Parts: sequence; structure tokens; C-alpha cells
Amino acid sequence: MADEEGVGKVSGVEKAAVLLLSLGEETAAEVLKHMGPKEVQLLGMSMASLKNVGKGTVEDVVGEFLEKVEEQTGIGIGTEDYIRSTLKTALGDDKAGGIIDRILAGANTKGLDTLKWMDPRSVADVVRFEHPQIQSIILSYLDPDQAAEVLKLLPDKVRVDLTMRIAALEAVQPDALQELNDIMEKQFTGSGSTQAHEIGGVKKVADIMNFMDGSNEALIMDSIKETDEDLAQQIQDLMFVFDNLEQVDDRGIQALLREISTDTLIVALKACEEAIKEKIFKNMSKRAAELMRDDLEAMGPVKLSEVETAQKEILTIARRMAESGDIALGGSGEEMV
Repeated sequence: MADEEGVGKVSGVEKAAVLLLSLGEETAAEVLKHMGPKEVQLLGMSMASLKNVGKGTVEDVVGEFLEKVEEQTGIGIGTEDYIRSTLKTALGDDKAGGIIDRILAGANTKGLDTLKWMDPRSVADVVRFEHPQIQSIILSYLDPDQAAEVLKLLPDKVRVDLTMRIAALEAVQPDALQELNDIMEKQFTGSGSTQAHEIGGVKKVADIMNFMDGSNEALIMDSIKETDEDLAQQIQDLMFVFDNLEQVDDRGIQALLREISTDTLIVALKACEEAIKEKIFKNMSKRAAELMRDDLEAMGPVKLSEVETAQKEILTIARRMAESGDIALGGSGEEMV
């Protein structure tokens, strides 16, 4: 992100990253302690990718922040060395004693919650030899995108079995969940209590499927359909897919467009319904829409897997924005209020 771009072209995540870097290591660490795993990961990646951030951009971002909170705060804007040092902190560099390391070392995560901070492969290793019912509860407890990544690392037959078990789950008794939490605590240390937790169900499976790549999603859904066609249809009805973006209101589409790159959007639109393209184009400036139409026409063949990846990336951002209340998703799986 070059300083010349101006704050108006900086995404919300980038603004947050710039602000955290401006706050200094200790203050940024305190802020991050109040965020969840996905937010920390997203901000960490954004901070790592920031380059050539000049004082002008920093001042604009901080100014915008001050306008919103209507408060004064002391902020020190340092040199390139300071920014590099803070980046190392944000990325968990051992020499810098990193923000992420400090969060994880002193985190209040316990038992099952610890899994949410682990990478999918580590979670897969933890659950691989557990009973399938335990595996399904753990996957239901994770966020859908993380659960999808864990499922990808398990054998095909296991994926289908676990998906159907998750769909059959409705709630887990407090004692059973506490026992599972205690088992996890023995592996990760820590202490605490667990309340009754409603997990699993058809909607949970739909959310997980939304984050699966096309081939794995098709494999699992086809296998479920062979066993229980009604269940497969219920899951399909609750999934929010790229075509459902047509049902998002114009304000939501405009907010979404500010968070995604042009390159990703062009690839995603390569193989979608004309109605979706028109929905996107009408929420752009006339000039931007014309340029994108030209780029689409000039673009050569694109692998279906690349289109799916781009669409999944956009849907991931859309779901994150929906969770934070920035937009309302209008797919068949979403209740409009």
C-alpha cells in the first residue's frame, strides 16, 4: 500500500493494521488480546503485507479513527526501523518477543478454545485418533472455515461420516462437554469451566461446506445424497453460495467491493450468472464498470478451480462482514429481519 493511494482507497483491515502499528507494541498487544483468532490472524497478515506506508497515510487513518471515537489519544509515529520492529512483534518474531507469542503464551484460552488458535493441520493431528463422535463435536465447536480446513486433511470416508454426524448434532450436555474440555486441557494445560453449548446441526454443516473447495464439497455432498437425499437437500438449501450475492442489497455490495481486490473480482466473475455481474457493475462507478467489462472480455480461459478459489475468497470476506454486522447476507440460509 503506497502512501499516494490515500486513505479512501485503503481497506478497513488495512486501516486497522496501520492504526495498530501506530499505537506501539504494548498498546497494540493489549488491543489484540480482546480479539478472536480470526481477527488476530487477519490483522497479522495485513500488518505483514503493509509496505511504503508514509506519514500522510498514517495521519489520515489516525484522523479518521479520532473522528469516529471523538477522543484524543497519544500516538507516536516512528521511523522505518520502528515499523519493522513492530511488524516483527505482530508476526511473533522470537527476537522481538512478538505480540502473537505474548497473546498465545498468556492467553485465557482453555481446553476446546485452544483449538481455535491452532492451525488446521495441528487440529487434525489432535483429533485424528479420537472417536468419531468426539471428532464431530470438536469440528462443530470450531469456526466453519477452520472446520472445513481440518476436514480437508482427513480421509474421504471420514469426512462424509463426520459431516453426517455433525448434521445430527443439536446440543451437547454440559457434563459431556466439560469432560471433553478437561481432556483437551490435559493436552494444552490450563483450567476453567465449560457451559452448555449448542453445536452441530444442518446449518453448521452448511456453514462448513461454504468454506470447502469445489471438489471436496461435491464429493461430500454426493456421498450424503446417496445415503440421505433429504439431508443433502436441507444442507444445500442453507448454503450461501456466490450466486446468492444477487440478494445482498446495494449498500452491502458497495461495502463488500471496498474489501476485495479487482484481480480477485475479475476472476470470480469469469464464470458466474449474468445477473450477478450486473449486480456488481451497477454498484461501481460507470468508468470502473466499463473497465471491468473490458477486462472480462479480454481475459483468456481461466481454470474452474481458480474461479472457485476467487469466489470462495469473496464469500469468506462477505461472511466475515455479515458476522460483524457490516452487511446482511440474503441467501436462502439467512433469515432477514
